[in-house]
Amino acid sequence: MSKGVAITGMGIISAIGNNVSENYNALLAGRCGIGTVEKIQTNLKDSIKVGEIGMSNTAMEAALDLESNHNYTRTTLLGVLAAKEAVAQAGIVDMHAYKTGIVSATSVGGMDFTEKHYYKYLEDADLRRFVPGHHAGDAAEKMAEQLGVSQSLVTTISTACSSAANAIMFGARLIKSGKLDRVIVGGSDCLSKFTINGFNTLMILSDDKNTPFDQNRKGLNLGEAAAYLVLESEAVVSAENKEVLAYVKGYGNANDAFHQTASSENGDGATLAMEKALAVANMKAEQIDYINAHGTATRNNDLSEGRALMRVFKNGVPEFSSTKPYTGHTLAAAGGVEAVYAVLALQNQKLFPNLNYQTPMEEIPLRPELELKDKKINAVLSNSLGFGGNCSTIIFTLEP
Repeated sequence: MSKGVAITGMGIISAIGNNVSENYNALLAGRCGIGTVEKIQTNLKDSIKVGEIGMSNTAMEAALDLESNHNYTRTTLLGVLAAKEAVAQAGIVDMHAYKTGIVSATSVGGMDFTEKHYYKYLEDADLRRFVPGHHAGDAAEKMAEQLGVSQSLVTTISTACSSAANAIMFGARLIKSGKLDRVIVGGSDCLSKFTINGFNTLMILSDDKNTPFDQNRKGLNLGEAAAYLVLESEAVVSAENKEVLAYVKGYGNANDAFHQTASSENGDGATLAMEKALAVANMKAEQIDYINAHGTATRNNDLSEGRALMRVFKNGVPEFSSTKPYTGHTLAAAGGVEAVYAVLALQNQKLFPNLNYQTPMEEIPLRPELELKDKKINAVLSNSLGFGGNCSTIIFTLEP
C-alpha cells in the first residue's frame, strides 16, 4: 500500500507564470497574481479581484501552431500548454512505448466560448464549430490528440475544487493496479462570466486580495490555471533510467454530504480524506513536514479546514500555508497547481508563505507560515476540498 508512484514531469500556467520556472520564481519573490478583471466583460469588473493569466488566446494559439479554424476553448488551450510542458520535462519520446493514459479535470469546460457565442450559433454557421468544445471532456480529448495518446484511457473528472486532486489519485491507482504504466494527470479551468456570476450569487467573492486563515477574511478570488503531472510506474522509471521529481505516496477522498457548497463545521470530510491519505501512505501524522492547505479565505472553509487539521494532527499541526493568494482559487485546476507547488517545496526544501495574513482566527489557535523559509521537507500534504462535500488529500514525498 505504501509504495509511491513516481512523478517525472510537471507543467503549469497560472496568474503568476506561464511555466514551472516562472511560477517558482514568483513563489520565491512573494509575487501575487491577483488583480482587476481585464479579459472578461462583466458587471462585477470593478467590485472583485481575480487571478487572470496574462497570455491571450491568440498568443496560445500561436504557441500551439493551430489552424485559424480550430475550436480550442481557453480551458483547452491552457490545458494543452501545461500538459505539453509536463511531457517535455518527463523526456517522453515515444508515447506508445508504454500503456499511457490521460486523466484531466475541469469544472468550467468550454463555457467561456459558449457564453460568448451562444446567441450567434443559429445565425453564424462558422461559430458552430465551438459547440463540441463546450463539454467537459473536450480538453482531455484534444490533449490526447496533441500528445499522441491513443488506444488507451482518456477521461475527465469534474468534482468541483477537488477535481485535479482526484485526477492525480485516480492516475496513481491506475498505475498501482497495473492498468497503465504512465498517466498524465491534472486539471484546467479558465475564468468565465458563468463562474463569476455563480460564485457572486454565493456571496463569497472578495473585493480585495484574499487572506486565507485571517480573522477578517472576506472571501475568495477566482483564478484560472492549468497544471499537469506525468506519473510513471517503477518499471518505466527503471527501464528508462529516469529522474524522479517526487512521489505520490498517499491519497484519500471522502464526502461528508453536509451541504451543496459549504463544508461541515468540524471538517468531517477533510478529516476523513487526510486520515485515508495517511493510511494509504502508511505514514503517521507526525511525518508530515508541510501542509499546502486548501485555504480559500471564505468564512466557512478556513474554519472547517482548520478544525480538521487540529483533529488529524493532534500533537501539533505542522507548518502550513495556502498558496491561493498567489493564483486565486483555480477551481478544478487547484489540486494540480498545488501539486506542482508541493513538488517544488520538496525539491527546493522551501516553505511558501501565506500572503496577506494579519489577524489570527478567534475560533482556533492556528497561524499559517508567513515567511519564505528553508526547511528539511520529506513529505507534503495537500488538501483540495470541493463543493458538494467532495474532499481530497494527496501526500507527496521525496522517497517512494
